[in-house]
Amino acid sequence: MSQQLVCNCNSTMPLDEMALGVPMHHALCRQEVGSFLKALDGDDSVVVACTQEAALFGELADQSEKPLVAPLRFVNIREMAGWTQEAKFSGPKIAALLALAQMPEADPVPEVNYESQGRLLIVGPGPQALPWAEKLSNSLDVSVLCTKPSDLPLTRNYPIYSGTVTKLEGYLGKFSVDWELRNPIDPEMCTRCGACVEVCPENAIDASFQIDLDKCKSHRACVTACASIGAIAFDRVDRSRNAEFDLILDLRTNPQMRMSQTPQGYFAPGKDPLDQALIVNQLLEMVGEFQKPKYFAYNDKICAHGRNGKVGCNACIDVCSTGAIGSVFKGGQGSVEVNPNLCMGCGACATACPSGAIRYNFPSVAHQGKELKTIATVFAEQTKKNKLTLTPSLLLHSHQEGASLIESLGRASHLYPKQFEGLPAFLIPYGVEHIASTGLDLWLGALAYGYSEVILLLSGEEDPAYRAVLHEQTKLANAILQAYGFENRIRMIEAASPDDTTTVSKVMGELRKRGTLESICTPASFGFSLQKRETLEAVLEHLQKHAKTPLPSGGVVLPSNSLLGGLVINTDACTLCMSCVSSCPEGALLDNPDEPILSFIEKQCVQCGICVQTCPEQALTLAPRLQTIEQRKQKVTLNETQAFHCISCGKPFGTLKMVELMLTKLGTHGAFSGSAMDRLKMCGDCRVVDMVKKET
Repeated sequence: MSQQLVCNCNSTMPLDEMALGVPMHHALCRQEVGSFLKALDGDDSVVVACTQEAALFGELADQSEKPLVAPLRFVNIREMAGWTQEAKFSGPKIAALLALAQMPEADPVPEVNYESQGRLLIVGPGPQALPWAEKLSNSLDVSVLCTKPSDLPLTRNYPIYSGTVTKLEGYLGKFSVDWELRNPIDPEMCTRCGACVEVCPENAIDASFQIDLDKCKSHRACVTACASIGAIAFDRVDRSRNAEFDLILDLRTNPQMRMSQTPQGYFAPGKDPLDQALIVNQLLEMVGEFQKPKYFAYNDKICAHGRNGKVGCNACIDVCSTGAIGSVFKGGQGSVEVNPNLCMGCGACATACPSGAIRYNFPSVAHQGKELKTIATVFAEQTKKNKLTLTPSLLLHSHQEGASLIESLGRASHLYPKQFEGLPAFLIPYGVEHIASTGLDLWLGALAYGYSEVILLLSGEEDPAYRAVLHEQTKLANAILQAYGFENRIRMIEAASPDDTTTVSKVMGELRKRGTLESICTPASFGFSLQKRETLEAVLEHLQKHAKTPLPSGGVVLPSNSLLGGLVINTDACTLCMSCVSSCPEGALLDNPDEPILSFIEKQCVQCGICVQTCPEQALTLAPRLQTIEQRKQKVTLNETQAFHCISCGKPFGTLKMVELMLTKLGTHGAFSGSAMDRLKMCGDCRVVDMVKKET
């Protein structure tokens, strides 16, 4: 158990002490701080229902003589509930949030390590790059790559290069940069003696020690003056340069890495001097060893990326904005490779993955399921206790930007209640590491646990690819709900930026006016699995039991991006060669060792399409759809035909259709006339025996 310290913030929140079952404080961070200090002396962990003064409470805990038995936790009930227009009805929500704060933390995940020695490359125009190099050279191992010339410093305190970047890749501690030297003068070899400046008749060389090729008339007097140094070469063949760095400060107008989440150690602050100064302060702190969580787990055995040299599912590669995921084929078998140092933890790959081969692990869906079930259970108990008719709606948001947006809205709704709407009493916020990390299993699972709807709050900083995949997945989720006769219960709020409280306030007002919705089913008892497909199957079975309308015998068509569906086969074209069976990574397609029969289990199919691409006769087509649980589990026959028996021993060795097709195609060829044609009708063993007999 834990000690809960709840404060009504100088009586600005109408909290019911009896209903919550905890003592109520009015000024916990001021006059009543002694209650907090006393709680630290106990043996239980401490939960403080205040995030505004978390720094103060944390400092007091650090100064305490007795070490904490568990991490000090904080929960925001003020902006999330107590400062909203429906504060007096928000008791169940507050109780649920307090219960969430008391739950065990998720299991730790492996860490990804970085090591930086402070080797910094500043890329950009000389007038911007060189002043920062001068300031940083005493603290960091600085190099400069000037993309536009500038007067060079008199002393050579750090390397200065010139040229155009051709390739830049890597991450903190391991950046690799390729550039091409475009100017005849190599600034690394140049001693800045000025001999070339003196002899140039066109004044094409100045204190930047770069030749203005528009002025240069090719007298080559500079080459002669620099002969003993060798820094000038108009006919230089080897212009490519490469070096490795720990940190990159990119000051170009069009930076090299333009993704929404750049790798650790890469900074592109733009032209604003203040933004540049803020980044420089961060650079000074990025020397040493660093860790971050390994956000994902990957199981190559169920990956549907590739098989038999064919590419099937590319969903994770397509959605990753950091370039962390790549394709790997070994021995014809395809898988994906995730660079954990480049992964920034958005989780969109897990959301898009149809098989669950990549799953988000920070925390896992199984852990989130336990938390969501606890929230829903406590909320239901408290609404019954308080005689309220509320059903919880779930508001998913990112821990940082999303939480900041909700808190700003809560503060605004308290100070300016006529202008801003806070969260309704039935809407429970639930923070995740990144909004793109949640998908069908969590959304539909929440509905199965009794939530009436799931709302995704996008706070404006998401990569366009993440927004696109969330749009696709919400469309698919609602299509599944519609198939069971339910109305749409998954929706998105798209804020323009993390401070766009106006957009969110408008939606909150609409929700408050509409009121709470009824849940679509009685709460399920199962737990979420680590495996995406297992969770989804349990959810579908639960939804089917409570469906308003039964699924038709042929199923319901789903959007083309569906991870559920079957196959349509052209039996006239299919020769039952079984190449599709060997290509299927999920075991959805099956052959029969005794008879030419092609079978299919729809539950196993992830709609990757490898079988469609593998089929030499183009006889297969994907059919995204939702059938009943019973139909999807059943093994059905897609095609079957008569076996062709060897004309010598009678053993079946192929299908009648396949052999007839082969005889038709080869019958007119001279090499297969006479006895050679008969051998095509024999099994492999008899064919060899017949050839030996004819030769002897």
